[in-house]
Amino acid sequence: MKIKVAWIGKTKEPAVQSLTDEYLKRVSRYAEIEGVSLADERALLKLRERSGTRSGHALVLLDPRGKQLTSEQFAQFVQDHFTNKAQPLLFAIGGADGFSDSTRQAAQLISLGKITMAHEIARIVFLEQLYRAFAILNRHPYHSGH
Repeated sequence: MKIKVAWIGKTKEPAVQSLTDEYLKRVSRYAEIEGVSLADERALLKLRERSGTRSGHALVLLDPRGKQLTSEQFAQFVQDHFTNKAQPLLFAIGGADGFSDSTRQAAQLISLGKITMAHEIARIVFLEQLYRAFAILNRHPYHSGH
């Protein structure tokens, strides 16, 4: 399983970087994962296509217009992807302005909910949910301890 999590913009708060690093480390116990900071949406689309001899990444945008999933449904989404497709996953968190319509049309959309949150906070929430998904799939007590 190969996963990239990309976000638009630089990390301003050291606490956000610290939590990002912690959850990337936790997820790395279950999958090959890389976190990538990008300058803009164009860089995201280039990253999606840059995959050497493999086909491009399956792009999943975190977007308020996307489908809302429970933690269990998100875990199933991740498992289904890797069961049915050979492509690595590329999850992307947009900047303050979100994504363009053309990029949305070229991707699957997942929402973290109806609330509005800063994109740096969305990154932390998403990474925690990604870790939780792997905990669910591996029957780790992290999820059941909530």
